[in-house]
Amino acid sequence: MPGVEDEVFARSVVYLCEHNTRGALGIVINKPTDLPLPELFQKVDLSLHRDDLSDQPVFHGGPVQTERGFVLHEPLGDGAEPVYASSLMIPGGLEMTTSRDVLEALSIGAGPAKVLVALGYSSWGEGQLESEIAENTWLTVEAQRQVIFDVPPEQRYDQALALLGLQMWMIAPGAGRA
Repeated sequence: MPGVEDEVFARSVVYLCEHNTRGALGIVINKPTDLPLPELFQKVDLSLHRDDLSDQPVFHGGPVQTERGFVLHEPLGDGAEPVYASSLMIPGGLEMTTSRDVLEALSIGAGPAKVLVALGYSSWGEGQLESEIAENTWLTVEAQRQVIFDVPPEQRYDQALALLGLQMWMIAPGAGRA
Protein backbone atom coordinates (compact mmCIF):
# COMPACT_ATOMS: atom_id res chain seq x y z
CA MET A 1 0.00 0.00 0.00
CA PRO A 2 1.18 3.56 -0.58
CA GLY A 3 1.34 4.28 3.15
CA VAL A 4 4.12 1.75 3.79
CA GLU A 5 7.16 3.81 4.73
CA ASP A 6 9.65 1.00 5.34
CA GLU A 7 12.51 1.59 2.88
CA VAL A 8 12.66 -2.06 1.86
CA PHE A 9 8.96 -2.45 1.15
CA ALA A 10 7.73 1.03 0.15
CA ARG A 11 6.26 0.71 -3.37
CA SER A 12 7.46 -2.89 -3.57
CA VAL A 13 5.99 -5.56 -5.77
CA VAL A 14 6.67 -8.94 -4.19
CA TYR A 15 6.18 -12.14 -6.12
CA LEU A 16 5.18 -14.83 -3.60
CA CYS A 17 7.05 -18.04 -4.30
CA GLU A 18 5.79 -20.02 -1.34
CA HIS A 19 2.91 -19.52 1.08
CA ASN A 20 1.83 -22.18 3.54
CA THR A 21 0.99 -22.68 7.20
CA ARG A 22 4.63 -22.05 8.20
CA GLY A 23 4.77 -18.64 6.50
CA ALA A 24 5.58 -17.05 3.18
CA LEU A 25 8.61 -16.37 0.98
CA GLY A 26 8.78 -13.90 -1.88
CA ILE A 27 11.09 -11.95 -4.17
CA VAL A 28 10.81 -8.18 -4.69
CA ILE A 29 10.64 -7.79 -8.47
CA ASN A 30 10.77 -4.01 -8.90
CA LYS A 31 13.84 -2.81 -6.99
CA PRO A 32 16.97 -3.13 -9.12
CA THR A 33 20.40 -2.77 -7.57
CA ASP A 34 23.29 -0.90 -9.17
CA LEU A 35 24.87 -4.28 -9.95
CA PRO A 36 24.43 -5.39 -13.57
CA LEU A 37 23.93 -9.10 -14.17
CA PRO A 38 27.24 -9.54 -16.08
CA GLU A 39 29.11 -8.11 -13.08
CA LEU A 40 27.42 -10.58 -10.73
CA PHE A 41 28.52 -13.40 -13.01
CA GLN A 42 32.11 -12.14 -12.84
CA LYS A 43 31.90 -12.14 -9.02
CA VAL A 44 31.05 -15.86 -9.10
CA ASP A 45 33.77 -16.64 -11.68
CA LEU A 46 31.41 -17.07 -14.63
CA SER A 47 30.91 -15.17 -17.88
CA LEU A 48 27.45 -14.31 -19.12
CA HIS A 49 26.96 -15.35 -22.74
CA ARG A 50 23.38 -14.17 -23.16
CA ASP A 51 23.05 -10.87 -25.00
CA ASP A 52 19.39 -10.63 -23.98
CA LEU A 53 20.48 -10.43 -20.32
CA SER A 54 23.51 -8.14 -20.68
CA ASP A 55 21.60 -5.00 -19.63
CA GLN A 56 19.55 -6.65 -16.92
CA PRO A 57 20.17 -5.58 -13.31
CA VAL A 58 20.32 -7.77 -10.25
CA PHE A 59 17.37 -7.04 -7.96
CA HIS A 60 17.01 -6.49 -4.20
CA GLY A 61 14.91 -9.57 -3.50
CA GLY A 62 14.34 -8.60 0.11
CA PRO A 63 16.08 -8.08 3.43
CA VAL A 64 16.81 -11.74 4.26
CA GLN A 65 20.09 -13.42 3.21
CA THR A 66 21.09 -10.53 0.94
CA GLU A 67 24.34 -12.27 0.03
CA ARG A 68 22.48 -15.24 -1.45
CA GLY A 69 21.20 -15.39 -5.03
CA PHE A 70 17.71 -16.35 -6.12
CA VAL A 71 16.77 -16.88 -9.76
CA LEU A 72 13.10 -16.55 -10.65
CA HIS A 73 12.57 -18.11 -14.06
CA GLU A 74 10.34 -19.87 -16.52
CA PRO A 75 10.63 -23.66 -16.39
CA LEU A 76 12.58 -25.63 -18.96
CA GLY A 77 11.06 -28.60 -20.72
CA ASP A 78 7.54 -29.60 -19.87
CA GLY A 79 7.69 -28.07 -16.39
CA ALA A 80 6.69 -31.37 -14.74
CA GLU A 81 9.98 -31.64 -12.86
CA PRO A 82 12.57 -28.96 -12.13
CA VAL A 83 15.74 -29.19 -14.22
CA TYR A 84 18.01 -27.47 -11.69
CA ALA A 85 19.25 -28.88 -8.38
CA SER A 86 17.58 -26.50 -5.92
CA SER A 87 14.39 -25.37 -7.58
CA LEU A 88 11.04 -24.62 -6.07
CA MET A 89 8.12 -25.13 -8.44
CA ILE A 90 5.73 -22.23 -7.90
CA PRO A 91 2.00 -22.62 -8.53
CA GLY A 92 1.25 -20.66 -11.68
CA GLY A 93 4.15 -22.05 -13.65
CA LEU A 94 7.38 -20.34 -12.59
CA GLU A 95 10.34 -21.72 -10.67
CA MET A 96 12.78 -20.22 -8.19
CA THR A 97 16.27 -21.71 -8.17
CA THR A 98 19.01 -21.12 -5.63
CA SER A 99 21.67 -23.46 -7.03
CA ARG A 100 24.64 -22.45 -9.17
CA ASP A 101 23.66 -24.76 -12.05
CA VAL A 102 21.11 -22.27 -13.42
CA LEU A 103 23.83 -19.60 -13.53
CA GLU A 104 26.19 -22.04 -15.25
CA ALA A 105 23.53 -22.73 -17.90
CA LEU A 106 23.07 -18.99 -18.49
CA SER A 107 26.84 -18.53 -18.64
CA ILE A 108 27.10 -20.82 -21.68
CA GLY A 109 24.20 -19.15 -23.47
CA ALA A 110 21.53 -21.66 -22.42
CA GLY A 111 19.11 -21.76 -19.50
CA PRO A 112 15.61 -20.40 -19.11
CA ALA A 113 14.37 -17.84 -21.64
CA LYS A 114 13.11 -15.42 -18.98
CA VAL A 115 14.97 -14.83 -15.70
CA LEU A 116 15.05 -12.36 -12.84
CA VAL A 117 18.08 -12.61 -10.55
CA ALA A 118 17.82 -11.25 -7.02
CA LEU A 119 20.02 -11.04 -3.97
CA GLY A 120 18.04 -11.74 -0.82
CA TYR A 121 14.42 -12.60 -0.28
CA SER A 122 11.41 -11.48 1.71
CA SER A 123 9.81 -13.69 4.31
CA TRP A 124 6.97 -13.73 6.81
CA GLY A 125 6.45 -16.08 9.74
CA GLU A 126 3.38 -18.16 10.42
CA GLY A 127 0.28 -15.97 10.06
CA GLN A 128 2.32 -12.77 9.68
CA LEU A 129 1.49 -12.07 6.03
CA GLU A 130 -2.19 -12.85 6.58
CA SER A 131 -2.18 -10.38 9.48
CA GLU A 132 -0.49 -7.68 7.37
CA ILE A 133 -3.02 -8.22 4.57
CA ALA A 134 -5.89 -7.96 7.07
CA GLU A 135 -4.37 -4.67 8.30
CA ASN A 136 -4.42 -3.35 4.71
CA THR A 137 -0.63 -3.23 4.50
CA TRP A 138 -0.57 -5.17 1.22
CA LEU A 139 -2.70 -5.35 -1.89
CA THR A 140 -2.78 -8.73 -3.58
CA VAL A 141 -3.17 -9.56 -7.24
CA GLU A 142 -2.74 -12.65 -9.40
CA ALA A 143 0.78 -12.57 -10.85
CA GLN A 144 1.35 -12.09 -14.57
CA ARG A 145 4.61 -13.15 -16.19
CA GLN A 146 4.84 -10.11 -18.43
CA VAL A 147 4.86 -7.80 -15.39
CA ILE A 148 7.70 -9.83 -13.86
CA PHE A 149 9.85 -10.24 -16.96
CA ASP A 150 8.82 -7.74 -19.65
CA VAL A 151 7.67 -4.52 -17.95
CA PRO A 152 10.53 -2.15 -17.01
CA PRO A 153 11.20 -2.34 -13.23
CA GLU A 154 10.19 1.28 -12.60
CA GLN A 155 6.74 0.56 -14.10
CA ARG A 156 6.00 -2.73 -12.31
CA TYR A 157 4.32 -1.15 -9.27
CA ASP A 158 1.92 0.84 -11.44
CA GLN A 159 1.31 -2.19 -13.68
CA ALA A 160 0.52 -4.36 -10.64
CA LEU A 161 -1.99 -1.73 -9.48
CA ALA A 162 -3.47 -1.63 -13.00
CA LEU A 163 -4.15 -5.39 -12.76
CA LEU A 164 -6.57 -4.43 -9.97
CA GLY A 165 -8.06 -1.61 -12.04
CA LEU A 166 -6.32 0.96 -9.84
CA GLN A 167 -3.98 3.89 -10.27
CA MET A 168 -1.80 5.37 -7.54
CA TRP A 169 -3.97 8.49 -7.15
CA MET A 170 -6.98 6.29 -6.28
CA ILE A 171 -5.41 4.88 -3.11
CA ALA A 172 -5.25 6.74 0.18
CA PRO A 173 -1.91 6.38 1.96
CA GLY A 174 -3.56 5.34 5.24
CA ALA A 175 -5.83 2.37 5.82
CA GLY A 176 -9.14 2.40 7.61
CA ARG A 177 -12.35 0.49 8.14
CA ALA A 178 -15.89 1.64 7.63
